[in-house]
Amino acid sequence: MDIIQLLPDHVANQIAAGEVIQRPSSAVKEMLENAIDSGADNIQLIIKDAGKTLIQVVDNGCGMSEKDARMSFERHATSKIKDANDLFAIRTMGFRGEAMASIAAIAHIELKTKPHSESIGTRIIIEGSEIKEQENCAVVNGTSIAIKNLFYNVPARRNFLKSDQVELKHIIEEFQRVALAHPEVSLSMHHNNNELFHLPQSSLRQRIVAVFGNKYNEKLVPVEEETNLVTISGFVGKPEFAKKTRGEQYFFVNKRFIKSGYLHHAVTAAFEELIPTKFHPSYFLFFDVDPQLIDVNIHPTKTEIKFEDEKAIYAIIRSCVKRALGQHNIAPSLDFERDPSFDAFQSSDKKIKAPTIKVDTSYNPFENGNAKKQAKTENWEALFENIPSLHTQPKQVLIEQEWEERSLQKASFQIHQQYILSPIKSGLMIIHQQRAHERILYEQFLSLEDNQANCQQLLFPQTVELNTADMALVEGMKEEVQQLGFTWESMGSNKIAIQGIPADGTQENAQHLFEELLEQYKNNAKVESSNSDKLARALAKSMSIKKGYNLSVIEMNRLIDELFACEMPNATASGQATLITLTLEELSDKF
Repeated sequence: MDIIQLLPDHVANQIAAGEVIQRPSSAVKEMLENAIDSGADNIQLIIKDAGKTLIQVVDNGCGMSEKDARMSFERHATSKIKDANDLFAIRTMGFRGEAMASIAAIAHIELKTKPHSESIGTRIIIEGSEIKEQENCAVVNGTSIAIKNLFYNVPARRNFLKSDQVELKHIIEEFQRVALAHPEVSLSMHHNNNELFHLPQSSLRQRIVAVFGNKYNEKLVPVEEETNLVTISGFVGKPEFAKKTRGEQYFFVNKRFIKSGYLHHAVTAAFEELIPTKFHPSYFLFFDVDPQLIDVNIHPTKTEIKFEDEKAIYAIIRSCVKRALGQHNIAPSLDFERDPSFDAFQSSDKKIKAPTIKVDTSYNPFENGNAKKQAKTENWEALFENIPSLHTQPKQVLIEQEWEERSLQKASFQIHQQYILSPIKSGLMIIHQQRAHERILYEQFLSLEDNQANCQQLLFPQTVELNTADMALVEGMKEEVQQLGFTWESMGSNKIAIQGIPADGTQENAQHLFEELLEQYKNNAKVESSNSDKLARALAKSMSIKKGYNLSVIEMNRLIDELFACEMPNATASGQATLITLTLEELSDKF
C-alpha cells in the first residue's frame, strides 16, 4: 500500500506560511519589500491592533496587470528570477515567490492595483488561498494590499502571538529597517489612526535623525571606504554615546538588512579601549558587494548572508571604522601655528592702556591701632552671642551617635566602596553592596502589587525625548511605571514631561533615572515574565547604590538587615550572587 502522497496546496501553503510569516511583522516586511521592488517612491503602512486586525500597504509603484495580480498569489511565482543563474545576481528584496501565497493561506486579503499604462485597475479578494472575488475597479496608480484577520484559520498560531505592545515593537523595527535602507523613498506609518512616522525623502543622515530623534545628529561619525571587494558607507555612533543595550545596530548588504555576529565583532573591535566593557556602539553601515560574491538564499527570512571572503570584509570594517573614529575625534583639534588670543588684538581698533592702581595716600595702618583692634574684637563677640555652646548638641545628633556606637559593635566595614565585610560565627561574610541593594529594591517594588509607590513631585518637570519605538514602549507600560512612582504627561512629538519620580530617587537625576529604567527594561526584554516583574528588575537596577558610594556604619548595618529580610537574599533577580562567606577553615588555609 502506498503511503507517500502529495500535500494539498492549502496545506503546503500553511506550512510555508509557518516558515515565512512568523508574526505580523513578517508580513509587514514582505509587503514593504515588494513595494520597494515595484519602484515606489511613496509608501504608506497602516496598522490596526498591532497587525492582528489589519496590515495595509499602499504604494505608487508600477502596479500589476489583471493576470499578474492573480499570479502574485501562486506559489513560486516571481518576476525576479528566470533561471538558476539569476540567484547569483539578486539585487531586489523579494525573489522567492512564496510570501504572498503564504500570507493568502492564513488571512483575508483585498488587493487593488493598476499599472500606470492602464485606465482601469483590478480588485481581488482572497480567503485562505481561495479567490472569492475578482473584478475591474477604478483605482489610483500603484498597489494597495490589505491583510485582515491574520492567522484566522490557524488559531494555535494566533494564540502564540505576544501582546499588542510587543508585536507593535517588532513591526516598528521592520519599518525602521526599510526606512533606513531607502532614504530616497517617502514613508509613513499609522497605528490605530495615530501617525507614528512621517518620513519625507532625504539623505541617510537626515533619515537616521528623523527615525531616532534630533539628538542623533551630534552622535554620528561618517564612515567611507571603497575597495575592490566591497564599498562601505554609513555612520557609527561616537564612543561617549555607547549604551548597555544593543539598540541601533544595522548592517545592510546591497540595501538588504542582515544580522551578523562576526561583522558586529569587527565593529566592536574598532571601538576597543574607547568604550567600557558590556557597552555597545551604534552603527548604520551599508555594504555594496557584487551579488556573485554573496549568497542571500541561506535563511527563510533572508536576514543572514554568506560572504565568499568574510575574513577580508572583517578586516576592512575594523580598519575603516577605526580610521573614521580617528579622523572625527572625539578630542578637539589644536592649531599650533597661531594663538587664537591674538585675534582680539587684530580686530580691535582701541589703543592698549597700561593698567593703573589707585592708592589711598592718607591711610596709616598704625594710627589708633588699639581702638580698632578692640572694636574688631567686640564685633566678633556680638556675632557669636546667639550661637549655642559647641558642647551642646541637638537631640537628633546624639541619637545618631548612640546608634552608631551600637552599630560599631557589629564591626561591619566597607572596602573599596564596593563590598561590605561583616564577621559571622563561622567566619566572614562579604556582601556586594550594589547587588544587595538591587535585591532589596526588587522585592520592595514587587510587593507593591495594587498599591502605588510613594512619589515625589518635581518642582520643575523634566523633558525627555524618545524615539518612536521607545515612545510606543513607554505608552504601553504607563500604568505599571506609574505604580512604581513615576508620573508624566505626553507632550507630543515623542516627548514626555516627567512630573514625579519614586521617593528614593534624586530630583537632579530624574531624566537619567527614567532613561536608565527604559534601558534596563529593554535589557530584560527576553526574560519570560510579566511587565511588572521586568519593570521591578529595571528600576531596582537603576536605583541601586553603585560602586564608589561611601556608606556609613549605620547604612551598612541597615543594608544587611534589609537584605536578610528578603525572601531570597543570596542572589539578585537575574541570579547574580549578592554575598559570599569565608569560613574560619578557609581563612586558615590562606596562611
